[in-house]
Amino acid sequence: MKKIKLVIGYFLLVVLIGIISLFVAFSERDIPIEKIKVTYANESSSFMPLMGMKVHYRDEGNVADSLPLVLIHGTSSSLHTWDSLTSLLLSSSNGKKRIIRLDMPGFGLTGPSPENVYTYTYFSTFLDSFLHKLQVKSCIIAGNSLGGGIAWHFSLAYPDKVSKLILIDAIGYPIKNEKGALGFRIARMPIVGNLLLFITPKKLVEKSLENVFYNKSFVTASTITRYHDLLLSQGNRKAALSMFQHPMKQSENDIRQINKPTLILWGEQDQLISVNNAYLFHQDIKGSEVEVYKNVGHIPMEEAPVLTAGSIERFIFQK
Repeated sequence: MKKIKLVIGYFLLVVLIGIISLFVAFSERDIPIEKIKVTYANESSSFMPLMGMKVHYRDEGNVADSLPLVLIHGTSSSLHTWDSLTSLLLSSSNGKKRIIRLDMPGFGLTGPSPENVYTYTYFSTFLDSFLHKLQVKSCIIAGNSLGGGIAWHFSLAYPDKVSKLILIDAIGYPIKNEKGALGFRIARMPIVGNLLLFITPKKLVEKSLENVFYNKSFVTASTITRYHDLLLSQGNRKAALSMFQHPMKQSENDIRQINKPTLILWGEQDQLISVNNAYLFHQDIKGSEVEVYKNVGHIPMEEAPVLTAGSIERFIFQK
C-alpha cells in the first residue's frame, strides 16, 4: 500500500512540475497600455476621459455631418476592424459623411471597465455618454457580432439617438450548432478558461481567426499579431473572460420591438453565428433589408470591405 501511495505521489509531483514548467514557458504578462498605444494609436486617434476610462476613438470625415455613422466592433476586436471600410466610405461619400468608431470597454486601447461590469445596459449607458460628449444627437449605428447586439440594444434604450440600424453578423438569438472560434470555446470551460488570463499563445489566436474568416488568406501574420497584442493589452483578457463566463442576457421578444430602418448584412459561411440568424432578424424586424455575401465569414467588413461598404453606402444615402 505504501508503495502504491509513493507511486501516486511521485506521479502527481511529475504532473505538477510539468504544469508549472508549461506555465513558466508559455505565460504572458499583460502589455502596458502606453506601450500598446505606440503601435495601435495614430494621428486620427483621440482619447476621451469617460466613466473611469480613457476611451480610444477616431472621429473622421465631415464634422458638419449631423447624422454620423457610428461603428461598434465585436468580441476580442477593436476599432481597427473597420479600417478598410472606413477608408472606402470616406472616399466614396466625397467628404459628406462623418464616421465615428471606438474601442468599447474591455477591448482595444480603451481597456477594462473599472467596475468589471459588461451588460447591455452598461454598454448602452456608456454609448449615450460617449455620444453626448461628442455632441451627437442622432446617428446611424452599425455593429458586428457582439457590437451588433450592443447596437440594437442601444436603439431600443435610446430610440431618439438612432436614425438607422445596421447589423453585421450580429448576436441576438440562441447559438445552436455553430462551430465557434477555438479561443471562445476554451474561455467558456470551467477552470481551464481561467488559464487564458496567463497563457494566450499566438497559435490560439491564429486558430480562432481561421474560424472567423472563410478565406484563410486573410489570416495574415499582421492580423494575428494585432488581435493578439490588443487581447494582451492590460486588463483586456480579464474583461473578455468575464464576458464569456457571464453571457449578457437578451430576448428575442426585444428584437421584435425594433422599429428603425434596419439593414442586415451577413457572411454566408459564418461559423460563429449561422447565416440562419440573418433571416430571423429579417423576419422579426419589420421593413428590414437583408443581404448575404457568398464565400464570406463572420467579419465581412474585413473580409469583403468593398461589398460591405457598397451595401452600407446605398442604405445610408437612400431616402
